[in-house]
Amino acid sequence: MDSFPISSFILLIFPCFFLSVSSLSTVSISETANQTLICSLNFRFSLNCSSFPSGIQIPFNPNDSYSGVVAGDGFFCGLRNFPTISKSIVVCWRFSVNGTNMETKRVYDGPNLKELRAGNSHICGVVNGTNQLECWQWRRFDRNFTFNFSSIAVGGDFVCGLSNAREIRCEESGNSTDVGGGDGRYRAVAAGFRHVCGINLKNELECWGAVAGEIPAGEFKMLALGDNRSCALRLNGTAVCWGEENFTLPERLKREFFTAIEAKKNVFCGILRGNFSLLCWGNEIFDQNLLSVFDSVSPGPCTSQCPCGPLANTDQFCTQPTMICNPCQDRAHLPPPPLPPPPQISHHSSGQRWSGRMVALLVVGCVGSLSLVFICSSFVYKYCKNRVCRVHDSGPMEDPVGTSGGGGGGETLAGRPGNGKGILEKRLSHLISLGNGGQLGQLEDFPLSTLLEATNNFSEEHKIGSGSFGSVYRAVLNDGREVAIKRAEFSAISSSAWGTRRQEDKDNAFLNELESLSRINHKNLVRLLGFFDDTHERVLVYEFMSNGTLHDHLHKLPSSPLAASWARRIAVALDAARGIQYLHDYLSPPIIHRDIKSSNILLDDRWTAKVSDFGLSLMGPDDDASHLSLRAAGTVGYMDPEYYRLQQLTTKSDVYSFGVVLLELLSGCKAIHKNENGVPRNVVDVMVPYIVRDEIHRVLDMKVPPPTPFEIEAVKYVGYLAADCVITEGRHRPSMTDIVNCLERALAACLAPTTLSRSSTESSM
Repeated sequence: MDSFPISSFILLIFPCFFLSVSSLSTVSISETANQTLICSLNFRFSLNCSSFPSGIQIPFNPNDSYSGVVAGDGFFCGLRNFPTISKSIVVCWRFSVNGTNMETKRVYDGPNLKELRAGNSHICGVVNGTNQLECWQWRRFDRNFTFNFSSIAVGGDFVCGLSNAREIRCEESGNSTDVGGGDGRYRAVAAGFRHVCGINLKNELECWGAVAGEIPAGEFKMLALGDNRSCALRLNGTAVCWGEENFTLPERLKREFFTAIEAKKNVFCGILRGNFSLLCWGNEIFDQNLLSVFDSVSPGPCTSQCPCGPLANTDQFCTQPTMICNPCQDRAHLPPPPLPPPPQISHHSSGQRWSGRMVALLVVGCVGSLSLVFICSSFVYKYCKNRVCRVHDSGPMEDPVGTSGGGGGGETLAGRPGNGKGILEKRLSHLISLGNGGQLGQLEDFPLSTLLEATNNFSEEHKIGSGSFGSVYRAVLNDGREVAIKRAEFSAISSSAWGTRRQEDKDNAFLNELESLSRINHKNLVRLLGFFDDTHERVLVYEFMSNGTLHDHLHKLPSSPLAASWARRIAVALDAARGIQYLHDYLSPPIIHRDIKSSNILLDDRWTAKVSDFGLSLMGPDDDASHLSLRAAGTVGYMDPEYYRLQQLTTKSDVYSFGVVLLELLSGCKAIHKNENGVPRNVVDVMVPYIVRDEIHRVLDMKVPPPTPFEIEAVKYVGYLAADCVITEGRHRPSMTDIVNCLERALAACLAPTTLSRSSTESSM
């Protein structure tokens, strides 16, 4: 056997193998956190992977050959076929953004697979011969398809198949979006996270589900769908893209010709027809460079039979007699269409009279249309001449500066007379009309002179931090009260859309915080004492939290009481959880904070934790509904990836952020931090693999003494809770009520051998 030529062995295997595999992908894309991994098959179907930025290394054997590759959110899989024994193996690697926490698992070892596809979380394949569907990483999937497949497509929580009769059927798992399916006959099917598209027998596009953007017209031969964005190849090989926020193909690539395209989440990749190099687009890294990711990629699988002939210049990828097929839909390889019949020349005078009527109607129609356009334009011009015409206004029209009069607090830092309460007074009146007047009536209307005196004209020596819309100052009022004063920052006057939008965001943050805090009264939420507002100054005054932020105690201070025991850290987590639970479950409508993080959890003089900074908060929908089409806001590292990806906001977005805080408390690592080599990584990717392997003791914060036998069980319990909070799909995360109950049990376990001095969470302090 040692003397048997390898090339002969390959020739024996490849013809059989590639006859049964015709639609496997040779390119895969995985996006996780801020990292993108691209893998492809090149000469003789060897594997090549690269990450952007660099950091992820897949530990594969370079001598192994693969039949196809797929990838999703934090995982990559390769399919190896062994036709001589009619078996296939699917091996998957799950990785973190820095590539250090690599897990390898064989998810399939069975009959040959002719198709393998992956969504963001799930993998499915089709068994050759039986056309049976197999799915992995999908415990809740209930397979009940009743027809055979020629190809499949995997979405967020659904899988679609193209039957031998060319019908598209989709099966969903859980409570996913109803993507529907087509009623006609189709050549191809592809799935994004929440939508499906097919190419019908006329080569036209049809899409179902949560389709974003305008579907292009024309004839197409291939599809690639991501999250709320899509691309397709026309018959001539040029690409067109569409989706949310006017997603489109980069201008430079509109002149390129591709043989195949692939997508995942936001990233799209295409194999150039000229040299088979791989170009990718869709995020800042790829759009700014538009350089080749790989110089040479196999444009498709090899086979021994091609109905429409071989694809030109692909001999280097396959061993004879196999070849890569040219797509039959390509117009360049279709027979020329039949010539049209010669025109029938009519000698009847009626044809000439009809042409004259057509010319007359055409002239009248053009004149009438131009007149209508002129009239409409004149009307719009007269209407907008003395008005500000807004497009897509996100809020109510307010009084322009100077139109509201009276009111106290007319003094400003600039020495100019203010216009009293102005804009804010309208909002306050609206809040009172909604029944919030009782709480608002308790807020103090501070004179600006008092605040200026207490902060020495908002000097730097009084500044202690910053919030969602401005700087925070520590001050002592004339009556001896120690307070924190948050002063809004006004952008310099700018005519740019960016400057206007930035100022609107700050204005909204100020009003959001005032509106939210006017409704709440809870011991684990920072209390608002009063405010000041006029045209030029907007200030909020809070109770002062003398022990600073949780972030400082975890990451900045050389020593902290929070490093004394695990019970103290769990008690802080419980306090914060109770505050968020109040926002979600005890208010109607609930408040979604949107910016839960360790720097927004403050500690008072008794070490009680309180949630602060409601500048990004929103009044949430009732029940389990979600905000739709909201511009994602929050802090990188804490932001719910599902909210960022789908623009759907629910209370479970706060749950994800709180899960990141729990991981910070356990590990002592920042949400985004650098490893020993200086490579950025996410605490979720670092901690969760150890938690699920029951090895959390390896990654606990070394500043805290090793857990006692009582504490270690509580710490593990909190670790599993944190892992549940950061599950990718929000509907599988626990509620804040569940989290409070779990933390109460964990704290009780920590304190089991001790006598509690108080019944509240302060007992551990």
